Amino acid sequence: MSSFLFFASFNMIIPELPAYLTKLGGEDYKGFIISLFTLTAGLSRPFSGKLTDKIGRIPVMVFGASVCFALGFIYPFVTTIFGFFALRLVHGFSTGFKPTGTVAYVADIVPATKRGEAMGLSSFFGTIGMATGATIGSAIAKSYSTDVMFGVSSAFAILSIIILAGMKETLENREKFKLSHLSISKNEIFEKSAIPPSIVMFLTIFSFGIILTVIPDFGVHLGLDKSESAWLNKGTFMTVFIFASLIVRIFAGKISDKFGREPVLKLAAVLYAIGMLTVGFADSIAMFFTGAVIYGLAVGMNSPTLFAWTADLSADENRGKAMATTFIALEAGIMLGAILSGWTFSNNPENFPITFGMGAGLAVFALIYLISRRKKISTSLGHE
Repeated sequence: MSSFLFFASFNMIIPELPAYLTKLGGEDYKGFIISLFTLTAGLSRPFSGKLTDKIGRIPVMVFGASVCFALGFIYPFVTTIFGFFALRLVHGFSTGFKPTGTVAYVADIVPATKRGEAMGLSSFFGTIGMATGATIGSAIAKSYSTDVMFGVSSAFAILSIIILAGMKETLENREKFKLSHLSISKNEIFEKSAIPPSIVMFLTIFSFGIILTVIPDFGVHLGLDKSESAWLNKGTFMTVFIFASLIVRIFAGKISDKFGREPVLKLAAVLYAIGMLTVGFADSIAMFFTGAVIYGLAVGMNSPTLFAWTADLSADENRGKAMATTFIALEAGIMLGAILSGWTFSNNPENFPITFGMGAGLAVFALIYLISRRKKISTSLGHE
């Protein structure tokens, strides 16, 4: 429930931010809306990973949610492009901390044989939060104002914190926070065991940066903003693909527990490519949302399986750092996807196919990596 409220809090404002930035005169910088957010999130991961392993999972989660709570009150007072992007940088600390503590907490409380299922269940509620947040946020902005939307975002964040306050810490031998915990050495930035899932994460999540940056304009291009229904808006694509991902999240997690992580990830990579191409060449609302469904199925298979795989490969004492490493790959992929898609799109609808084609291409590279990895393992076993 805490994840549901947290993801709803930060995601409900995203579909309206491109239009909000345009009003400030920054329509040429839409790619930075997501990229600056993910930049801070990525840079903060080594710190959140270390703090998760030192002072506990819950304090890290509380800090992340608190950022969302505070900034919801500040956005309405920003009147310059510089101020807007400064807030986006700070807002990145929210996802840099909260999810790191969450996945480590989930891995602590379930047996290894049910990690895939547990990650699927946890992400199920976080995903519902993203889906409902996107549509609720756009509906509030459409019916009331963006200022009201920002206020509701803060309300969801404080409810997330209240739930965390009632949870029991799972980290044993906790340390009290001290400034030395903020000193990060080279070997504390990345966890080597998490490199394989991190590579797949980067290559597949690149497409999400495209979705977050370009989809609002694609929706306008297809006329969603002119719909008489408040619930058919720029955030509806997010809702459709996210609810589609819910269909397979827990099921895919169970399958990965039984048959392995990599077979599930290969299928997800194929669906990523198909989904991105379907959206990129969409010339109707029906085709647009068909692509959203296919893309959602890919996301539902990919995310919980990758975090379960990360937990499998990491030692208990380095679990926070391992999760942070995979999240760094996530942020890097989203950031580059957002920047490159913003430049490629350049506010020209004719560029939609090539923009989404980039995401499809990297998903194919993820599939090739997984296949080649399996071949290397098989060859090694054959020699032995």
